[in-house]
Amino acid sequence: MSGTDQPVLLERRGVLGLITLNRPRAINALTHEMVLLVSRALDEWEHDDAVRTVAITGAGERGLCAGGDIVALYEAAVEGPAEPAVEFWADEYAMNARIATYPKPIVAVQDGLVLGGGIGISAHASHRVVTERSRLGFPEVTIGFVPDVGGTWLLSRSPGELGTRLALTGAHVGAADAILVGLSDQFVPSELIPALLDRLGTEEPDIAIAAVRADPGPAPLEAERELTDRTFGQATVCEIIAALEADGDEPARQIAGTVAAKSPTAVSVALEALRRARALDSLEEALEQEFRVSTRHLSAPDFAEGIRAQVIDKDRSPAWRPADLGEITTSMVEEFFRESPWGSFHSARVMSKETS
Repeated sequence: MSGTDQPVLLERRGVLGLITLNRPRAINALTHEMVLLVSRALDEWEHDDAVRTVAITGAGERGLCAGGDIVALYEAAVEGPAEPAVEFWADEYAMNARIATYPKPIVAVQDGLVLGGGIGISAHASHRVVTERSRLGFPEVTIGFVPDVGGTWLLSRSPGELGTRLALTGAHVGAADAILVGLSDQFVPSELIPALLDRLGTEEPDIAIAAVRADPGPAPLEAERELTDRTFGQATVCEIIAALEADGDEPARQIAGTVAAKSPTAVSVALEALRRARALDSLEEALEQEFRVSTRHLSAPDFAEGIRAQVIDKDRSPAWRPADLGEITTSMVEEFFRESPWGSFHSARVMSKETS
């Protein structure tokens, strides 16, 4: 395998250590190997005095990262064994936590699609940059899963109920909304990203970004804050849908239909996960909660069925079990938050594994 064929490219540009996710045909979806390679680069550069800043980008023009390798997760859920999926999540969550506490600045270039795991590898960075091509989101409920990679921590701290809305609809947002909800910080036109990376080779991130940033324009979600807070602040998903339908406006009814079409189990667990994350004190605690929820999904029917419908067979017609939100009980939701048989994500890690 040649250097340019590696799934993660590492480069030094002056004082900048540049990490490029390099699976452009898959919109740089994260594999376990990629997680290990990124983590090892962070370890190495932390102790390299010549590296003052780290940047994370994605190869190609389609996006930084479209999420995790869900086909591999599907195979673990359907065929087993479960360990590869568990180990992937454990190492991925450890990488997310590492990025959040890294002692050197990390500049994440959130250009193009940045979904699920793509947010995990970027939105915990110290400096987060979006472009006019950016589309950020957590589409997990569409495949019978819930936001993870620290997503419950981020979304539960968005203004009002904007994070709840994004979690339960699985919607993507553009640059201005990404900044509004707290998934990004600054807007830089995509044509100036090369110039930004060049500047980061000699300048501090704040100075480099200030030289190329621009106004992202108004955030569409800001105009819908009252509707969002009033409806998504309800106690249950059923009540949220009822509030949206009672609003009377067509946009609200469309949002209600979007939520109602998702996995009843997934949206119910996602809402509970966000509510619980609000009371947690750290990203680390949120990741531990997400590890319990994620590993429980390996034996939940909607996770495999959602991936089948969206990615494997692509019929877009998942048969959710249960199919009706009214059948979801409190005990069914609480089951997802019980202690994982694999312990914590720290104890399940396999960072010693050799990668090619």
